Amino acid sequence: MNSGDNIPPERRPKVAGCPSCAGSDRPGHNTVWVEDGGRMKPVWQRCPAQCTPASRAAAIERSEQLRAEREAAQSRTRAAEPSRPAPAATSAASGPAPEADPTGPVREQPVRHPASPRPAPAYRGTPQRGAARSSAPRRTPARTAGPAPSSTAAAAPSRWPAVALDAAESGWRVDVGQVPVPAGPKLADWFAWLGTGLPLRVDRIHPAGKGGDGVVCLSAAALKALALPAALPTTEKALTSLKTKLEKAAAAVGLELSEQMGPAFHVYRQKGAPGGPKTSVRVVVVPWLGQGNDTQQATTALLAELATDAYGQLNAGTLARRLRRFVADVGVAPGVTPATTSKLLLDAVRPRFEPVQNDDGNWNSQPREGALPGGDTAVPPAAGARHPLTRELLDQGEAVCEEEDFKWWARPLTETESAMGWAVAVDVCASYLSVTMSLPLPAGPLEHTTTPVFDGKTAGLWWCDFTHVPVDELLPHPATFHGQPPTGPGWYATATVAYMAQAYGFDPATISEAYMATSTVPLLKEWTTRLREAYKRAYGVLGLPDGQEAGAFLDAYETHKQVAGDVDRSDALVLAGLYKQVYKGGIGKWADSARHLDDETWHQKVACDWSYRPELRFHIIAAARIAAHRRMRKTLLKTGRAPFAVNVDSYLYATSAPTPLELLTPPEGGKPVAGVLRLGIAPGSSKHEASIPLTAALELMEAGEHPGRLSHAYATDGTALADDVDGQEEVSGGE
Repeated sequence: MNSGDNIPPERRPKVAGCPSCAGSDRPGHNTVWVEDGGRMKPVWQRCPAQCTPASRAAAIERSEQLRAEREAAQSRTRAAEPSRPAPAATSAASGPAPEADPTGPVREQPVRHPASPRPAPAYRGTPQRGAARSSAPRRTPARTAGPAPSSTAAAAPSRWPAVALDAAESGWRVDVGQVPVPAGPKLADWFAWLGTGLPLRVDRIHPAGKGGDGVVCLSAAALKALALPAALPTTEKALTSLKTKLEKAAAAVGLELSEQMGPAFHVYRQKGAPGGPKTSVRVVVVPWLGQGNDTQQATTALLAELATDAYGQLNAGTLARRLRRFVADVGVAPGVTPATTSKLLLDAVRPRFEPVQNDDGNWNSQPREGALPGGDTAVPPAAGARHPLTRELLDQGEAVCEEEDFKWWARPLTETESAMGWAVAVDVCASYLSVTMSLPLPAGPLEHTTTPVFDGKTAGLWWCDFTHVPVDELLPHPATFHGQPPTGPGWYATATVAYMAQAYGFDPATISEAYMATSTVPLLKEWTTRLREAYKRAYGVLGLPDGQEAGAFLDAYETHKQVAGDVDRSDALVLAGLYKQVYKGGIGKWADSARHLDDETWHQKVACDWSYRPELRFHIIAAARIAAHRRMRKTLLKTGRAPFAVNVDSYLYATSAPTPLELLTPPEGGKPVAGVLRLGIAPGSSKHEASIPLTAALELMEAGEHPGRLSHAYATDGTALADDVDGQEEVSGGE
């Protein structure tokens, strides 16, 4: 239903023209924008229909008659609809799991695979509940001056993804000079401006993809000029009154508003509607961000983060500038959350559908080659924590895939390590982005087979027994997330099996069962390229370019968050953090549990969506864990140094000084050694996280606790940041 249909007839605005010029302030004419001296200005143009006062009056009469007929038809339809019973809620504890789709494929019942007992951890990683994390700031030396890349664009675009609209005593101001300003100060002038076909758009980045709506960010001064409230109304009556006011002004120029009114909403004109061309613009009322009900706050939280300037204030210009930079870096506008942004990016660089013209000349949409299929394609050992298939296997005591990051592994120190004075924590940067560029991933469904032939280029899950394969004693076991040797066979992704065969001599011929992909492709290649380049550009602005010498990198990293008074650095710091959230959230999105949904809704909206592929997440995490183990192993072979504790991407090494420089492998033949621990900001390289007195780490280990919990208790120079280290909350490793 059109939003204008809810307006009472006595309050509905009259259409002031024919269908070609309806809503114009000058009947018989339309406003068009022309370039004048490098700027755009509005000029009047005769109505293309060459209408007359008589024809416009007839058009008004016909429009009112059609509206009345449509409202009558809608009333009859609503009256004829039977009431629908509410669906019964399901519960994992009290009810059966959702029934399988009868139209879907019949699943083959594989042989049973009892789960092997998990070895007990030697050191506890999670602290006692209720412990408070220290709020003491990390001490860093004063910032040293360094060159920063310029943010000036090489060439001005023809369309912009976002602009900020502000108001001053002299009139309207837009932060992009090539975008015109509203013609007048009234709310009707603002809507007329939105409906003129402004050069605001997020252009598509693939021929088969779709673009996105441009964004207009309203400042507090603009709100005041438009006579709109400074804060979002909190009562239903006031909110309804505000929406009615906006709808009335929008309808005068043939525009409509999205159903939900909040800090962000859409203004659009449908094709063929009076007043002008088809258009759609997203409006973000920056002073309203963080207000409204829980849903409104949640759906605009990411925008609020981007709109917060270096001084902690919501700023329309800051939001528009960062949105433009985000789109320039990544190619899409941010979604509701970092995880949904990741999904939007993948669909933009690798569209699932493409338009195809049939023999009749009509255009249809068909799946592209290699597109991820829709529907529930989960297989039992890798269906995700919430899926009924996983619950069934766990209830039967059978094994499921456990390809995860290393979690809370530690070992006793050697005699040489115990004589050193420090435990240096290094953290791997963007570990997932370091492996996803060319990683073979299953595009099609996984098919079960009891006669598998292992191929390192084929994605899949393989039933392997690594219990008798000898590995390096100073390193965590490469095939398990807990780092302890497995106690029985299990399901492993291709990257794990290939590494165990290549590095430790595992015989793939012993694999007795597998779920193999029907189609294997480097699914995340374009996705990775966009995020890697965005990530490296942002850190380059912060004085951390790729390929930096180790000592210079350590110095620059200590001060890279000092951005006061520097707009470019402030924006880069916020965007660098967002890019990390996007790729990390995107990996988790493949196995989305969506705990806010009931089981039936979750299965319909999440598990049956193309983006629910837990086996992809297992493949990515396995590849990242194996890449980390490969670096640890080669560093051990070259230098004799091995971490004595690991948690996710954080690694603790015993050193003689509070610096990771002594862990680096010396060049060979005048060239850096590839595949070893390396300091830098590039994905897969490491940064200095903390320097911990070794005595403190040993004391914690003697108490049965994991020393990684101290990583946030000490600065990189070894200065203690908290007296009560037992109060440190769980550290999961950074990116």
